Amino acid sequence: MSGNARAADHSAPVPAVHRAARRRDRRVYLRSHPLLFALLAATRRRPVARLGRTVLVHDAEAYRTALTRIPLDRTAPGTTGGAAAELTSGGLLFDQDGAEHRSARRALAVELDASAVDRIRPSWQAVLTARIPALATGDLELVSLSRELAGVTAAALTGTAACPRTLAGAATEAAAAAARDHLPGLRPPGAARTAAARAAELAALLPDARDAMVAVAAVNTSVAALPRAAAWCADAGLWSSADAAGAPALAAELLRLTAPSPLLPRVAAADAVLAGRRVRAGDRLVLVARHAAGAHRSAASPGPAATQAVFGAGPHACPGAGVARALLAELLLALAPYRPVVVRARVDRRAALPGWAELTLRATRSPEQHLTGPRPAGPGPTEETRCG
Repeated sequence: MSGNARAADHSAPVPAVHRAARRRDRRVYLRSHPLLFALLAATRRRPVARLGRTVLVHDAEAYRTALTRIPLDRTAPGTTGGAAAELTSGGLLFDQDGAEHRSARRALAVELDASAVDRIRPSWQAVLTARIPALATGDLELVSLSRELAGVTAAALTGTAACPRTLAGAATEAAAAAARDHLPGLRPPGAARTAAARAAELAALLPDARDAMVAVAAVNTSVAALPRAAAWCADAGLWSSADAAGAPALAAELLRLTAPSPLLPRVAAADAVLAGRRVRAGDRLVLVARHAAGAHRSAASPGPAATQAVFGAGPHACPGAGVARALLAELLLALAPYRPVVVRARVDRRAALPGWAELTLRATRSPEQHLTGPRPAGPGPTEETRCG
């Protein structure tokens, strides 16, 4: 990446405590999507930048305006709704419009309210209780744990009886195949057929095929977000804030800092003006959630608008934000007594969202005796929990 691009991405001051964490987290972009990351970094100083019929939106206010005031084409190729319509039978929240969309959003918001967290929490706790104690004697591989947590979450949300790990695997494969088919640039031979096959395999695990996109969103966001947030917490030394009182706020802030879904691809359905630039119907909007959420990086208290930015805004806000924050808070609470550090990290170059293929933690503290200092290396990651 060029020096200018690197400087552009560092336009806002970064608190010293976060610098090491941010250096590691940047690797998921530099190694998984290097060209895209360089392009976004090079245009970072412009609130809105046009490249042909593509409009890159970096500014926090312009980002919010695009999501709340510009009509969007929900079924256009290259958008989330377009992929949903192409790979499923349609009728999904992601490709609906008007009254149908509002009704579906209200129904899903009810399913994902605080009672949903209460309903899913026992499943999370069962996984954490089984897996986290591995840190007492050895290392813990967090990506596999995150898939398990994501799987039980998606299973609870969709009502499937499928093995949560099988469900999580199918959802990650479907998302990766769809991303390869829809991202700009050269497509691998047979990408469309592969994407359709992976989507069909996921749908076969669900009681209702229309829940496929819910499973995809729940699993892929969690598998990307949880390891990245935990690594940031470890590198920045934030474990002391991950107690019962502080974990929810820390989870919201870590999601803002890492922005697990860094881009929202949309298409304008009508002419508009965005940050002084004309937007034409049919223009592709690349809404950079990562930069919108990071715009308040130097503020002492970024506020709810900044922490919400990673989940969209207005009628296009993700209704699962509360579940995502609660899941991360549960994970941080379980890890904090061990004060783990990162001992191995490998970027996932295939996943739909930037993330780690492997992230291994090692405890520096005994939760029972509250001892500090390095612990001896254990035998390595424990065997993953199997479905019964």
